[in-house]
Order: sequence, then C-alpha cells, then structure tokens
Amino acid sequence: MRSGNPALNDSVFSAERSYGGDTMTIQGTVNKTGLTLLILCAAAVYTWGRAVHGQSVAPFMLGGALGGFVVALITIFKKTAAPYTVPVYGALEGLFLGGLSAHYEARYPGIVMNAVALTFGTLFALLAAYKSRLIEVTQNFRLGLAAATGGICLVYLANMVMGFFGARIPYIHESGLIGIGFSVFVVGIAAFNLVLDFDFIERGSEQNSPAYMEWYGAFGLVVTLVWLYIEILRLLSKLQERRR
Repeated sequence: MRSGNPALNDSVFSAERSYGGDTMTIQGTVNKTGLTLLILCAAAVYTWGRAVHGQSVAPFMLGGALGGFVVALITIFKKTAAPYTVPVYGALEGLFLGGLSAHYEARYPGIVMNAVALTFGTLFALLAAYKSRLIEVTQNFRLGLAAATGGICLVYLANMVMGFFGARIPYIHESGLIGIGFSVFVVGIAAFNLVLDFDFIERGSEQNSPAYMEWYGAFGLVVTLVWLYIEILRLLSKLQERRR
C-alpha cells in the first residue's frame, strides 16, 4: 500500500516499528506538526517583512527552496534525525514561502489571506471527514492518488527541464479554462493526499512506531500543506487574472 506523499507509506512505519520505549501517538504528531508550522510561519514573516520594505529576498527564497529540498531528502533517508531536521525544514520552507507570498500579494492584494484560509479550511474539513469515516481509504483510493500525484510530479519535472531551453508546457500556466482546470485538479489531488497522511499516521501509532516518528509524521503533513498552499495560490492568481 502506498501514499501519494513519498514521505509517508506503510513500509516506512513497519520498518521503524518499536518494541520498547516511547512510541508514536497521534496527539504527539499533532503537537509536532503545530510546532513545525509555527517555525515555518515565523520564518515566513521575516522574508515577508523584508519584501514589504523593498529589501531583497531572492537569496532567502533560493536558500530556503534548495535547503528545504536537501533537508527533506535527509529526513526521508535518515528518519531518526527527524527531531532535528524537521524544525530546520520548517524554517527553510518558511523563508521561501514568505518571499513567494509577498510576491503574489503585491500582484493580487488579499490573495495570501484567502490562500491561507482555504488551506487550513481544507485541512480541517478533510480531517473531520476522515475521522467520521465519510472518506474511506481503500486500496484503490491509495493507488489512484499515488498515480495522480506521480503524474503531476512528472508534468512539473518536464516543465522544469523545458524551462532550461526557454520553453514550457502550454496552457497549464495560463488563466484560460485549461489552466484553471489543471490547477483545480492539482489542488484536489494535493488535498486528498492529506487524507492519506492522516491514514498512515494513524497506522503508525497503531503499529507502535518509535516516538521520533511523530516528527516524521509531522514532516509528511507539512510537506503536503506547503504543496497545497502553493497550488491554491496559483489557482487564485489564475482566477484573478481571468477577471481582469
């Protein structure tokens, strides 16, 4: 069984199963997620403030994006380091998101607050749906989302490679119906990955994974939330462009 989120899947938790000492709990994971998001927000406020005052944020954004990617890889391959790497990941992603958000806000006033509200609204709505079992996480559900998430990653990778040659995939970045439809689809896939994250964190706690996996579970949730927030920003920007 696989999750669309590469950081979370059944094999991760079974491989890290603990047979003694403190174990992973859902509440512990929630606490770690909250702390990581606070660190992320604090870093984002810093680069946001610099951008608002006309100071350069490009080095912080580049360092945050590249550094966050490297730290994410370290976390994935060295899970025992998660209590140390996940807060660093949150700070680095915050530096990047703060500058990115300021850029969008300058072009589309009010867009950031709307994107934040939609991101957390989606998080809590899907959490409620998952806890009440309105959404059943079946094998086909997992496989379908994993395939869709992988397909989106391939599209973005192809677009990045094409960018080196001065080209890009047509339509999907524009504010036409195809571009908006693509963004709606990606937002939906990112949102439903949250359900898989909830499911696998619950499985991890049931399988008595070691306590440091709480940080790893928090990492998986934050990765998905960051992706969802960015995709919502893109969607809202396309909708505003279409109105102009």
